Amino acid sequence: MHRGLVVKSNLLYTILVTGIFLLPFNNITAAEETETEEAVTEEAALTEEKTGKKTEKLTDITVQATRVDKSLYEIPASVGFVDKDDIQFGRQQLGLDEGMNKIPGLWMQNRYNFNQDLSISIRGFGKRSAFGLRGIRVYVDGIPNTLPDGQGSIDSIDIGSVDRAEVIRGPSSSLYGTASGGVINLYTEDGPAVPYVEARVLAGSYDFSQFQLKTGGQKDSLNYLFNLSRMNNEGYRDHSKIERTMLNSKLRYEFDYSSDLTLTFNVLDKPIADDPGGLTAAQVKANRRQAQPVNLSNDVGETVDQQQIGLLYRKAFNDNHETIFRNYHVIREFDNKVPFNSVTLDRYFVGGGIQHNYTDQFFGHNNRLVAGFDIDSQMDTRKNFANAGGSIGALRLHQDEDVFSWGVFLQNEFAITQNLELNFGVRYDEVKFDFTDYFITGLNPDDSGTIEFKEWSPQVGLLWKAHDAINVYGTVSTSFETPTSTEFAAPSGAGGGFNQALTAQTATNYEIGIKGVLPGRTSYQLSLFTMDVTDEILPAGTNPDTFATFFSNAGETKRTGIEAALTFRPLPGLDVSLAYTYSDFEFETFTVGGTSFAGNHIPGIPEQFGYIEVAYFSPSGFHAAFDTQFADKVFVNNANSLAADKYMLSNFRMGYTTNIGDTEFTPFFGVNNIFNQEYIGNVRVNEGNSRFFEPAPELNVFAGISLTFR
Repeated sequence: MHRGLVVKSNLLYTILVTGIFLLPFNNITAAEETETEEAVTEEAALTEEKTGKKTEKLTDITVQATRVDKSLYEIPASVGFVDKDDIQFGRQQLGLDEGMNKIPGLWMQNRYNFNQDLSISIRGFGKRSAFGLRGIRVYVDGIPNTLPDGQGSIDSIDIGSVDRAEVIRGPSSSLYGTASGGVINLYTEDGPAVPYVEARVLAGSYDFSQFQLKTGGQKDSLNYLFNLSRMNNEGYRDHSKIERTMLNSKLRYEFDYSSDLTLTFNVLDKPIADDPGGLTAAQVKANRRQAQPVNLSNDVGETVDQQQIGLLYRKAFNDNHETIFRNYHVIREFDNKVPFNSVTLDRYFVGGGIQHNYTDQFFGHNNRLVAGFDIDSQMDTRKNFANAGGSIGALRLHQDEDVFSWGVFLQNEFAITQNLELNFGVRYDEVKFDFTDYFITGLNPDDSGTIEFKEWSPQVGLLWKAHDAINVYGTVSTSFETPTSTEFAAPSGAGGGFNQALTAQTATNYEIGIKGVLPGRTSYQLSLFTMDVTDEILPAGTNPDTFATFFSNAGETKRTGIEAALTFRPLPGLDVSLAYTYSDFEFETFTVGGTSFAGNHIPGIPEQFGYIEVAYFSPSGFHAAFDTQFADKVFVNNANSLAADKYMLSNFRMGYTTNIGDTEFTPFFGVNNIFNQEYIGNVRVNEGNSRFFEPAPELNVFAGISLTFR
């Protein structure tokens, strides 16, 4: 086990699941029962008014993307937003991309490989690794899902309890630290005023099944929400089975009108997540559903056991001062068999921070100052063994990988006039990597060592409210991004250690945009940007002794793009959403082994992609939605010699909601890929054996029912 006690989750499961059934019905007096019946009647009436389910996104939206509450349309940056209906309502809930495809600039692939996890890229950042997230910071209820070394994961995110998602597109290091591409902030549901219990059951193609039990409510000063879910899926391709159980909980206690404490607790148990691997173009043509033979023979896949707890305390001293404290702990046990290695990892991640918001007049002008401090520590014990036909073979690497980071930030919003606001900020970060090598033999010297990064990240933005419906902005933002622990793998040699030639990448983003809400419930966003990236980190090859991918800095790259979104309601109950992204991302200077790739497109990202959704919500309870995603071809390597074909993918879902007494029934079903397109669901960029392609399912269906008792 890792350097400390790993708390097993069996007892916690028992306690919390028991609480799921006790909390909603505990100590209800006769007076409270009367109030509850009145609230249920009101809640049912609101539920039946289906045309109102999505009105909030067609009016002003308050978000916390900049670490404080602010109108989405008054932030001088590109910020996308989707709500609970987008993420949960009638969805299969296989991946976050189902509800977030309508955010432009956000490219997501690999919904169907639960070993590699969902691949997310913002403005081209995030595609350099076959697993996990890079270049994007992810937070859930203010608690990071991204480690100090910059590696993030979303396998522990419970889609069934996500209330909304806010996405900052573009460098965000001035507020969040190492984040070249942007930031994804997810927020889980609060319990409603009327306690409820909801059961949701789904089944679908490829032996898919999903069960969910959720409850939430308000009891005096305590607000609570629990969600327990289990998913099983044999998968479209051979050797792509997944079994996963999750428990997500959030409790918030209000001490008084000025302070509250939120506790979040999350458990992930993923005993099976097989990896079918990438295929060559010839293998795809021969049999799309096959697994890579070596993945079958070596039983490639992972198991994950993780527990996470987070605390967030807010205290408002008066109308001008508010302080927020954060603390979090994550314990993760991870075993992963890749084609030639078997990896075991014990991780302990702990961190916290403090933030103070000060709002007042400054020389007669409105002003808000945000200052804060973040500190994180990541302690990993890693062992790599040879993969001997699916069994553990000879030891190849044994080392501790410790990462310690801290950062201090300052952000200020100053109203120059009533319609002109200046935003500026800066952050200073230090990130230290400490590798301790235990695999020392006559052939393997001690490769222990330390490397440290220090960086300032400034940002400035200007927003002009030209009209109630027109907000024009311009911004210059910067970022830096360190390599992750695994990306420090040495290019040669049989031992551990790290590649000391690897350095951090930096980016400067120049952007202008316009956004707002027009009469007639129409919201829009348009942004144009250009970005200069220096020392971009990209895969460069495979270590012949450890079979680990090593990385190099790619010189300079240039990113220019357009992102546009439009949502409107042409008729009562009918919502139309459109998103379009144009990406011209190229290498400016990049040479590997004497070959220059200058002028080539950065692989893994289509030049153009778009999304359209038409959704109808009837007052009778009927609802239906049709969506189509278009994606241009995607180059799979630096040489641009091969690409995944462009595609157009359409999906349909529908359902009906009705109430019988205190119980709400919602049967629903959906058809994915209704035109039976053969397309590539993910590409593995620069894969060394030309196994670039992961085919996605053809036409497939799902159906389910949701029962909610209040």
